[in-house]
Amino acid sequence: MRTERRREGGSGIRPERAVLVGVDFGGGARGSQSAAGSARSVELCPKSAGITTLSGEAGFAASPEFPRSRTGVAAMASELAAPTLNAEESLAEFRELVAGAGGESAAEVMQRRPRPDPATLVGQGKVEEIAAVAASTQADLVLFDRDLSPTQLRNLEAAIPCRVLDRTQLILDIFARHARTREGQLQVELAQLQYLLPRLTGRGKAMSQPGGGIGTRGPGETQLETDRRQIQRRIDHLKSELESVRRTRRQQRQRREAVPVPTVALVGYTNAGKSTLFNCLTGARVLSSSRMFATLDPKLRAIELPSRRKVLVSDTVGFIRNLPHTLVTSFRATLEEVEQAEVLLHVRDAASTYGDEQRVQVEKVLGELGALDKPRIEVLNKIDLVPEEHRQGLAARGAVPVSALTGEGMEALLKAIDQALRSDPIVEAHLRVPQQEGSVLAALEAGTVVHSREYEDNVVRLWVSGPASLLGRLRKYRSHDD
Repeated sequence: MRTERRREGGSGIRPERAVLVGVDFGGGARGSQSAAGSARSVELCPKSAGITTLSGEAGFAASPEFPRSRTGVAAMASELAAPTLNAEESLAEFRELVAGAGGESAAEVMQRRPRPDPATLVGQGKVEEIAAVAASTQADLVLFDRDLSPTQLRNLEAAIPCRVLDRTQLILDIFARHARTREGQLQVELAQLQYLLPRLTGRGKAMSQPGGGIGTRGPGETQLETDRRQIQRRIDHLKSELESVRRTRRQQRQRREAVPVPTVALVGYTNAGKSTLFNCLTGARVLSSSRMFATLDPKLRAIELPSRRKVLVSDTVGFIRNLPHTLVTSFRATLEEVEQAEVLLHVRDAASTYGDEQRVQVEKVLGELGALDKPRIEVLNKIDLVPEEHRQGLAARGAVPVSALTGEGMEALLKAIDQALRSDPIVEAHLRVPQQEGSVLAALEAGTVVHSREYEDNVVRLWVSGPASLLGRLRKYRSHDD
């Protein structure tokens, strides 16, 4: 979302500017501060920031938990008051998305309507107001926090003097920025083309190809049809490439399954701290950022649990409210790690003011993946941001409170993972191992917890607990006293 325009008097490329316009359909959002009221303008930002804020039929005040960031994209957030979020929370989340795309908010327009307008979503009068605000703030584009139909997008582009993008296009732009691997780039391109295909605008008969021969002088194949056919061919090619990726992943998974190492997948809302937790658990140094969708490509690392079992931890892409279905479909190859995992760690932001809504959105995506019935451990991250007097109630809710930044709660989390695994249960055994069996003793030291050890002549008597797969291979050393 960067523009090639340069700052006056400097050589740096300035971010694109936008106008945020929120539309609350029905006014039934949780915690909405004003359902109706006289039309008025409310200044939400200091004038020195150069940001204009307008409201339509009812205004709203900025939430103290979400201070207005000095971003500047003329972003239009439609339906910011979603059924589960109030206008302020939804606006704050959308503002983070805009910042993640490298944009800056120039202005914000808020309107409350009983229902969306089928032609323009916001109504003709509001469209004229948005066009005037975009022109006066010299905005580069307008962003909607709602998906636009092809007809709505076409009508808005004709009436507004700058580019118009909706929520899905913004998320796709962020994904395209963060895709580093070949697999991630294929998945993003597929999602972009699937979104673009039904939104191609026709160029009319002026761009048609006339046929040859008698009686074929009329309009031939239009440029629109040619573009659609080329995009469809590219989509088919990308699907074939991604199927090859899925085959490769299946082969890698089969090799892993030859040695029983279960997988634990981190899932959660974007910016809940999954990558920071992944680094804390595994000692890896993957990118962790407060920007939404900073992590896109999946990562796998092995860790050892307190029971001495080995597990693979997988870090996956974050979810978000109204995650575009095209992304869920395109990233199925990546999200297969979630489908194949034995245990899911649902990482939640303990300091978030709308954590319950985030949980619902994550469970919605897990349902689309068919992973909702898997064992899940609720992990409340960022407890270092929670006041001390409120921390006691977190563990009482059945979740594991942790701070991936400070390392607090990691031992409790590892024990919870140990208890949740079922594929290779922990069993206890009394063993009698000859001292000359050095390889067996070394395997027990490395793979089990030794509770007691006694030496009797040339035999070592051991009481251990460890994975059933390992102790099953050593059953001949079991003591007859068991």
